[in-house]
Amino acid sequence: MSLEQLYNHEEFIGRHIGPDDADRAAMCAQLGVASLDELISQTVPAAIRLNGPLALPGAVSEVEALTALKKVATKNTVAKSFIGLGYHPTLLPNVILRNVLENPGWYTAYTPYQAEIAQGRLEALLNYQQMVIDLTGLPMANASLLDEATAAAEAMAMARRVSKSKSNTFFVDCRVLPQTLDVMRTRAEYFGFELVVGQPEAAGVAEHFGALFQYPGEEGDLIDLASPIAAAKAKGAVVAVAADIMALVLLKSPGELGADVAVGSTQRFGVPMGFGGPHAAYFAFRENMKRAAPGRIIGVSVDARGKTALRMALQTREQHIRREKANSNICTSQVLLANIAGMYAVYHGPAGLARIARRIHRLAAMFAHAVKAAGGKLVHERFFDTVHVAMDGHADAVYARALAAGYNLRRIGQDALAVAFHEQASADDLAFLIECFTGVRPDLAVLDAEAADALPAALTRESAILAHPVFKQYHTEHGMLRYLKRLENRDLALNHSMISLGSCTMKLNAVAEMIPVTWPEFAELHPFCPREQAAGYLEMIEGLADQLKAITGFDAISMQPNSGASGEYAGLLAIRRYHASRGDAHRDVCLIPQSAHGTNPATAQMLGMQVVVVKCDELGNVDLSDLRAKAEQHADKLGALMITYPSTHGVYEEAIIDICALIHGFGGQVYMDGANMNAQVGLMRPADIGADVLHMNLHKTFCIPHGGGGPGMGPIGMKTHLAPFMADHVVSAVPGAVPGQGAVSAAPFGSASILPISWMYITMMGGHGLRLATEHALLNANYVADRLSAHYPVLYTGKNGRVAHECIIDLRPLKAASGVTEVDIAKRLMDYGFHAPTMSFPVAGTLMIEPTESENRAELDRFIDAMIAIRAEVQAVEDGVWPADNNPLVNAPHGKADIAADWQRPYSREQAFFPLAYVLDNKFWPAVNRIDDVYGDRNLVCSCPSTDSYA
Repeated sequence: MSLEQLYNHEEFIGRHIGPDDADRAAMCAQLGVASLDELISQTVPAAIRLNGPLALPGAVSEVEALTALKKVATKNTVAKSFIGLGYHPTLLPNVILRNVLENPGWYTAYTPYQAEIAQGRLEALLNYQQMVIDLTGLPMANASLLDEATAAAEAMAMARRVSKSKSNTFFVDCRVLPQTLDVMRTRAEYFGFELVVGQPEAAGVAEHFGALFQYPGEEGDLIDLASPIAAAKAKGAVVAVAADIMALVLLKSPGELGADVAVGSTQRFGVPMGFGGPHAAYFAFRENMKRAAPGRIIGVSVDARGKTALRMALQTREQHIRREKANSNICTSQVLLANIAGMYAVYHGPAGLARIARRIHRLAAMFAHAVKAAGGKLVHERFFDTVHVAMDGHADAVYARALAAGYNLRRIGQDALAVAFHEQASADDLAFLIECFTGVRPDLAVLDAEAADALPAALTRESAILAHPVFKQYHTEHGMLRYLKRLENRDLALNHSMISLGSCTMKLNAVAEMIPVTWPEFAELHPFCPREQAAGYLEMIEGLADQLKAITGFDAISMQPNSGASGEYAGLLAIRRYHASRGDAHRDVCLIPQSAHGTNPATAQMLGMQVVVVKCDELGNVDLSDLRAKAEQHADKLGALMITYPSTHGVYEEAIIDICALIHGFGGQVYMDGANMNAQVGLMRPADIGADVLHMNLHKTFCIPHGGGGPGMGPIGMKTHLAPFMADHVVSAVPGAVPGQGAVSAAPFGSASILPISWMYITMMGGHGLRLATEHALLNANYVADRLSAHYPVLYTGKNGRVAHECIIDLRPLKAASGVTEVDIAKRLMDYGFHAPTMSFPVAGTLMIEPTESENRAELDRFIDAMIAIRAEVQAVEDGVWPADNNPLVNAPHGKADIAADWQRPYSREQAFFPLAYVLDNKFWPAVNRIDDVYGDRNLVCSCPSTDSYA
């Protein structure tokens, strides 16, 4: 072998792709094809296939990729950030860093729809909700939204849903964070709302359907909002308060001030700034709003044995069920980050949080006292952490002096500076900043004795926080370590077995891809730092954008959307702006096939579009005659078609090029949903077949982990004519965007700190490796479909009987014959050690299976064997061997409590717990028995129960 071969630069490709040569040969033989190439030719329509390789470099090893990215990262300058504006340096306890953020048991889990095997994550999220409830003084909270700005926009939309006011105006405190106002302006325009921005006391002058106040204000000022809130509510407004989570440790809560809703970021609770994210936004609200609130709510219910069990409550509010009637298109929460923030509160407890908050305030108060004593002018006398100083012509000099010493301050106007203190700030930092502003080195001991606190007495918190025992018993590292491990053991994640969720693409999240996320050069940058300090970030982002352009064929990429649903919104927003620029703002009809993702119609509705549903034919393809008829019917108003490719039914539609051409012929634009891109990369490019814009789920195709329901990223690719209409940012301009185009996320590059994951994946795979990944995704899906087809009907296939990267098996005939439902089969899979595939989407009564390319034949066979064994169990019910109301399926999952229980069942314990031999070697024990969903919704509780009530 040559030296080049011995270096084996393509080694990672074999680490990422599961089937080896022997697997591949056996699987092709099962499918009756001579090679992988033959399978691809039977599966992917020739008209759309990419001729030639992707224009990407070759693969490199993990070491080579990490070395290259480290070189880029070192171009960032990690300064000491005192900018504030909603982002602050923080200290993540190492026990949480190692055992949550860096632990695949936490970051590779899926959204907890299958609650019985997600009890650990659900408990962590319930802790988070309890933390938010306590700090906000409101009775209910959800389990996180995307960021503070979009949470505020969601509060505005919810206010319109629940307010009885006939006004179309929403009042916004002029003291809100600028990025929040930017996002709210974008949302309001297409909702048809009018924003009225003014001083807080103006909120009650006129009638508004809602209002938003900032607490403390964006300049750090603390004012009593009780009177403005009361005045706004007296005029019929639903009132939200955006509040600093750390400040609420010491301040009177929004609920006590009279607010109906509280929103904000939990970034300060241990989550790195990461150049903008990901960070979990909190959202708390009054109980009468629970069915109108966005996002996911974790609720307390009971299992089949009557023991406490947790689940996602009120799931009928979710957009995939309600579609164009959905409350929002928030598909991705920030679960991993919410878990970190919640565990930060658990680890520190109420006393620890109070100490941190008091230290932050003490630093600010001492700084303010020293500046004022030296003759400086404070713009605001009352504050929590941010001191606003009028500089009398010295702002440039002081700012430059601080910058030269490695400190970032915030410029306010031409001649004022703000200094925002934080958890990382030291006494030495305080001394330097005082000297920087005053020219005098302080005696901190004397200053500490002289300086008074700056919190208004009327706003000092008197109510208790974090009184639940969970916040008081895990303050030692041993205690916290064991608590985290106990919760981890209750969750089935990718580190245990395959999660074959169709459309969700639960791919391998390789460790080499994850490592850069916690590098200080990426983790510790403020999103609004001077751009020259972020040279490495910008180079990495531009490099990733170039990679995605090569993969998709688009001319421009926007990295701002911080979820797939946000990407949908940004893409359709660009289309709406494009039409308006041409005098076609009236083009507001959006055609959406029946098979579309549930977020598609929800997104169109949020952008003020009229959703027109297009039929699908009996093979699951778009009904071309119905599409043409509806395009002709709405020709003058046709704005867009939203289509998923391959279809949500798991097949490559042969007519996709004609579909795109038809829409263009009637003046519309084609939005392609990128959820199924794992069947595209290297084999076709969406821009080549007629798509104008597409969102890319980096948390699916490009290996960012799901994190139990987030983080996600949904960049959009656009053709040249749409590029000018991508989102800009009011605080920190986005390169390539037309100035003034409103933002869709709080930070200019969304959740930038997780972008290195996708950069690493693409770099290590190279163009050749990416194509191989897609080909093996098709191989694995067709292998599963073929082997299962003898036992379950496969609902949709292409013209050669092949599926794309996923397949749908139809369980409706089984239900009709036996009474066994898709829910029963999903729960029974838990006993076999597997998470269920996607259930009842896109077709009720089915399972949609997507194995991905990273599962080898042995793992696929284990899953297939489990499904075949379950089919035999269903047959036993059909044949009357087991009663319809007492069999392993309807009693599943079988938990530990069943082992020692009196066994009066017509099947053995072995059949219940160890139905196949492999289960004995790798048993996953569901923490609870089947959960009563109806009980949980009828008795909604979203706060922590007593610790002795858990199963």
